[in-house]
Amino acid sequence: MSRTNYVKDSTRMTPSKPDPTSQPSRRTPKRLFFMVLGALSASALVALLIVVFALAMAYPNLPALDTLTDYRPKMPLRIFSADGVLIGEFGEERRTLTHIKDIPEVMKKAVLAIEDEHFYEHNGVNYLGILRAALHNATGGAKQGASTITQQVARNFFLSSEQTYKRKAYEVLLAWKIEQNLTKDQILEVYMNQIYLGQRAFGFSSAAQIYFGKKLRDITVAEAAMLAGLPKAPSAYNPVVNPKRARTRQQYILQRMHDLAYITDAQYELAKAERLKIKTDSSEFGVHAEYVAEMARQMVYEQFKEETYTRGLNVFTTITKADQDAAYLALRRGVMDYEKRHAYRGPEAYIEIPGAKEEADEAIEAELAEHPDSDDIVAAMVLTATPQLISAVTASGEEIKISGPGLTFAQAWLSSKAAPNRRVKRGAVIRVTQDGGKDWTITQMPEIESAFVAADTGDGAIRALVGGFDYNRSKFNHVTQAWRQPGSSFKPFIYSASLERGLSPATIINDAPISFDAGQTGGQAWEPKNYDNKYEGPMTMRRGLTKSKNMISIRILHKIGAKYGQEYATRFGFDAARNPPYLTLALGAGATTPLQMAGAYAVFANGGYRISPYLISKVTDSEGRVLSQATPDQAGVEGNRVIDERNAFLIDSMLKDVVRFGTATKALVLKRSDLSGKTGTTNDSIDAWFAGYQAKLVGIAWIGYDQPKNLGNRETGGGLALPIWIGYMQKALKNVPIEERVVPSGLIRVGDEYYYAERPPGTGVESLDTGARGTPAEEKVKDAVKNELF
Repeated sequence: MSRTNYVKDSTRMTPSKPDPTSQPSRRTPKRLFFMVLGALSASALVALLIVVFALAMAYPNLPALDTLTDYRPKMPLRIFSADGVLIGEFGEERRTLTHIKDIPEVMKKAVLAIEDEHFYEHNGVNYLGILRAALHNATGGAKQGASTITQQVARNFFLSSEQTYKRKAYEVLLAWKIEQNLTKDQILEVYMNQIYLGQRAFGFSSAAQIYFGKKLRDITVAEAAMLAGLPKAPSAYNPVVNPKRARTRQQYILQRMHDLAYITDAQYELAKAERLKIKTDSSEFGVHAEYVAEMARQMVYEQFKEETYTRGLNVFTTITKADQDAAYLALRRGVMDYEKRHAYRGPEAYIEIPGAKEEADEAIEAELAEHPDSDDIVAAMVLTATPQLISAVTASGEEIKISGPGLTFAQAWLSSKAAPNRRVKRGAVIRVTQDGGKDWTITQMPEIESAFVAADTGDGAIRALVGGFDYNRSKFNHVTQAWRQPGSSFKPFIYSASLERGLSPATIINDAPISFDAGQTGGQAWEPKNYDNKYEGPMTMRRGLTKSKNMISIRILHKIGAKYGQEYATRFGFDAARNPPYLTLALGAGATTPLQMAGAYAVFANGGYRISPYLISKVTDSEGRVLSQATPDQAGVEGNRVIDERNAFLIDSMLKDVVRFGTATKALVLKRSDLSGKTGTTNDSIDAWFAGYQAKLVGIAWIGYDQPKNLGNRETGGGLALPIWIGYMQKALKNVPIEERVVPSGLIRVGDEYYYAERPPGTGVESLDTGARGTPAEEKVKDAVKNELF
């Protein structure tokens, strides 16, 4: 029963009307709810309209996608060997542009698994991901971005990395625009080539080379997962810098790939257990050709200027990996053999090692960083040292023991009586090597330098070039920049000149002391000597070269004239200004470089043709189009002839005798009859050379100090430089057949000697400085020589 309010009246009782102020209406809350909802909806609609309007206004003003639709990233300059081995790379961004069809599936799957598993399904934006990230960020968690691969491409190309709503809105708009203009594969291709992956690597192809030393197509599942972990934070997940964090992320990505059925159970288990071999030296290439790469870079820069480092130029050199490896190893072995023959100079540095282990480790690490390893010559910090045993630690943290024969080189400096500043003791930085075996041996970094160059005698293509012992220690290229006295290795050019002035290999010349006044030398009075201070009297010119007799060479140049000798030498490429027309020229007192010497000796090898050693065969752009191609001078083209073929043959036959019977007999170990060459040792044993060749290949080896000084009283070109040449030729000529030289027309043979047909025995210059009649002993020698020849 309803209740009714009544009001008293004096005459009667009547019901009253409800008071609206005294009782709320039941409809009021519902009405308020709808009013609020309506207001919010209106506000949202207005906001949405404003956003849509703003986006609609902003969309036409988005940047053009030319950089994507016509993708041309900065590509570094790359230097290759003739057989396609990468030997150098120059540019801020190390990148190899790889088309999507050439990217292996395992690499694509690894990236999609961790970056955007729904990439091929969405239209550029993952709305659920954005909502999830927004809710996560609102709760105070670590900020998440939820960017798709398309959004990452938009950000990398057109936007900053700041985390603002405005930037995110532009990112979404750009992602839509990109999806409308590029296919999914095109977007993924751009992403996988553009993304930064640490160590100056841009793109996964470059990263595969830098981190694993292999082509992208050859990577394993485990390696792909490691690389896929880098885009999020290249520094944090860099396997070189942070191997533990990198492996943790790699394992997570492998789990994701397995969960998404991108890899099988077997692949997953195998990849989880695989031990990755990370290249710790990201600048290391497949061959030691640093001097070659730098030479090529300089040459290309001369032509292309600043475009050199961004256009993606590919430079193909003439060297081959096999030849370069052989030259590098031969030079290093030759230099270190010299070091073993000379005294140990003591440790490179000393520090006080702190007592606390953590402080000690830091101090050792810091000091060893100042003494980088040189290939197999490793820096180590001595922890303990006695005459019987050394304990040391390397920069990699490996603790090593050295004992027995390994201590022999430094034995004198292990004694307690050794000078404090040279003693091997705790805190000393020493050099060690394993010498190809397991046991460590004390050695030292050499102070001397060396150079080697080999070239094709037919067109001058450089097959190998090593400009010094260690490019990281000295970037000075001794093959092209070191102007040094050639010593006796210059003599064959004087002999060659004499053949054009009437002399022959049979000309008898007196090996006896001689002296000249200042006017004849261009300086002061000169009394030259033979290297061994021994004089044998009259002998043939051939024997004089075989034995490298200084007196013979000087008398030859005196006969033909120093001016003529200077001018004649320019036919071989020598600079007249660096080889003054004085009699000292006969002993190689001028200056040349190993590269210049290679071109000069090639003339004797190829029958008299001047060729110019060259390094670059062609340059192509990133698409493989040839931009420039070498057109070298060729042997056999008469326009390139600089000496008579007969002259080249006679000098070659004399240089073969140097190998058979003279100062280069060590080369007989190669068991070849087609080798020719000449040793060279300058005054006071300052420079040591060997210049030699086979018909198709010329090689020049040099050793000396950068600041010229004596190499040692018993050090010669035959003992120092020749072993380097032999070490190279052993490998370079391994499968090359022996090539016997054909006697050219215009030469006649009388007895065991050759003559120009127009100058048979009895004509031309038969003798020099032997006197009309000598002592009975001298005449007996001359008669014996003549009987031997005729």
